[in-house]
Amino acid sequence: MIPVNSVLQVGHFPEMMQAEIDRRFTPTRHLDPQAPAPAGNFEAILIRSNTKLPEALVKQIPSIHLVATCGVGYDNLPLAYLKQHGIQATNTPGVLNDAVCELAIGMMFGLLRRLPESQEYVKSLAWSQAPFKLTTTLAGKRVGIAGMGRIGQDLAKRLEPFKVAIAYSGPNPKPLPYKHYFSVKDLAQNCDVLFLACPATPDTERMINAEVLEALGPTGYLINIARGSVVDETALLDALQHKKIAGAALDVFDNEPHPNTAFLHLENVLLTPHIGSATAETRIAMTNLAVDNLEAFFTQQPLLSEVHY
Repeated sequence: MIPVNSVLQVGHFPEMMQAEIDRRFTPTRHLDPQAPAPAGNFEAILIRSNTKLPEALVKQIPSIHLVATCGVGYDNLPLAYLKQHGIQATNTPGVLNDAVCELAIGMMFGLLRRLPESQEYVKSLAWSQAPFKLTTTLAGKRVGIAGMGRIGQDLAKRLEPFKVAIAYSGPNPKPLPYKHYFSVKDLAQNCDVLFLACPATPDTERMINAEVLEALGPTGYLINIARGSVVDETALLDALQHKKIAGAALDVFDNEPHPNTAFLHLENVLLTPHIGSATAETRIAMTNLAVDNLEAFFTQQPLLSEVHY
């Protein structure tokens, strides 16, 4: 059981997620993360991964010993401060893999087969004037995955039936049946479709730069389901505008929910509003895992998905 008045919920949760939280326990809600902390001896914070947790807020609550993030990413947390003060953190990996991988596959086909554009072609009656342009098939292509963690591995398994050659990049090779590259540039140079499935860390910030995009080349496609910070957006816009790459599908951006408007005027992009885990089933599973971590903390049980930083 989670004691009353022990958890501070920071930021807004969608109605469905909030209902699940309220079904299981009663948090103290603090909707504005920038506002002063409410009075109370809170021991834990519950937050979504798309809400930034200010270090200043945590400093105001010296009784905090755990931050439970609802989401796989934890780049929204003041990790250095948490580590320095021995504050544990949890996230919700695994339960969102299916939804994220489904979207990634859908975005890939939407981009290669130009599905949004082809629908508009039918709706505008242009089809009666001329056939739709030829697009690109996936079979026989080389697919690269930058980041072979849980999501990357699940994505690779889903890609196998599509008759593609799969490779990946990362700091260490894994016991997997795919070719490994230490450098993302080398991976880009040897693939036709490059998925980004890596975490947002100082090591991956702006990892996809002009040099990597140049390596991907004019027939290569980029699909980002990771974080906006992984891509140098200035370099990506230049590559798209000047056809240095064939196209990009982006679910994440630098400045969400206000992406660079230059993306909106390009024909070789497919854009979605950070909906990788945005299914009803997934959001309920994420919420329950976050609350399960809170219950484990308060009952002095091992945390189910602790972040090790």
